Amino acid sequence: MSFRHLTDSYAVSPQISPEELPALRAAGFTTIIDNRPDGEIPPPLHTDAMRDAAEAEGFTFVANPVIGGAITLENVHRQRDAIDAASGPVLAYCASGNRSSVVWALASAGRLPTDELIARAASHGYQLEGFRREIDRLAETKA
Repeated sequence: MSFRHLTDSYAVSPQISPEELPALRAAGFTTIIDNRPDGEIPPPLHTDAMRDAAEAEGFTFVANPVIGGAITLENVHRQRDAIDAASGPVLAYCASGNRSSVVWALASAGRLPTDELIARAASHGYQLEGFRREIDRLAETKA
């Protein structure tokens, strides 16, 4: 299992499995955000199966499927709402952690400087420079 902390309370990872949930609980996470559409993964990892397994472990589980190259404002708002409502650290996952990083940066626009959002993701290999204009726009409008 590999997760990368973008903040003290938000980390991203590639796809997780139900078997990894106890270790994630031991690591202190309280909320799991699934940013992976079901069409990308086999049925044992679909949203409903992951929700059932996560809730059985005591996690809050939020489904927010993000389609690569087609992140919506609804995705941004749902991610922000889930982060804000979390009672402790959040783990968001997708195929590699990249989409979970992008939607986090967009959801965090105006809360941290754009340069810092991009740098935090870049420190873990996620390149968000192409989203700079959108992050800045969201920061200005406080979407």
